[in-house]
Amino acid sequence: MASILVFGGTGYTGDHIIREAAARGHEVISVSRSEPKEPLEGVRYETGSAEEVARRVVPGADAVVAAMSPRGDMAGRLVRVYGELARAAAEAGARYVQIGGFSSLRPAPGEPRFAEGKIDEQFRAEALEGEATRVMLAQNAPPELDWVFVSPAASYGAWAAGERTGTYRVGGDVALFDAEGGSNISGADFASAVVDEIDNPSHHREHIGVAY
Repeated sequence: MASILVFGGTGYTGDHIIREAAARGHEVISVSRSEPKEPLEGVRYETGSAEEVARRVVPGADAVVAAMSPRGDMAGRLVRVYGELARAAAEAGARYVQIGGFSSLRPAPGEPRFAEGKIDEQFRAEALEGEATRVMLAQNAPPELDWVFVSPAASYGAWAAGERTGTYRVGGDVALFDAEGGSNISGADFASAVVDEIDNPSHHREHIGVAY
């Protein structure tokens, strides 16, 4: 059993991850700015700013999952906050799993990342900030930190929740597509991939993508 902290635990991704981790018998702490609407039995909920709560809960953790979004009062702050979480995880000797976006992936080997191309204006700011967190991690993470940056498929989120299938594929920083050219993953299967990586670390200081 591992002690797993999930920052952004009441969000779409974070909630799926804490449910998956708790179902496997892990000790789970959810950190968020607000109380959950439906608390999950066996999960400890901490509310407050990520930086403040991190000082109390990161020491002693086995894994730290950063699953916040650059929205609301986090917009424009995610790079700094994630940098602090990465340093705290390194000091604690914890595995650090940072959830990113599809836009940080590449369409093909050696090609620019989607975030470097044309992005619909309504998604642009969030995509660029998400990519900036990847750059921060790749370029400035403490050398002793065991990190992995995980991007979901293009069709991922509450608007495309999908169902648990028990299957998924893991790739590198090149986006995965199915035979029909689709890029999809359900919340439950993405969470399963994340917790599998915590349970059996296979990627170290790498960017990976998860899709069907």
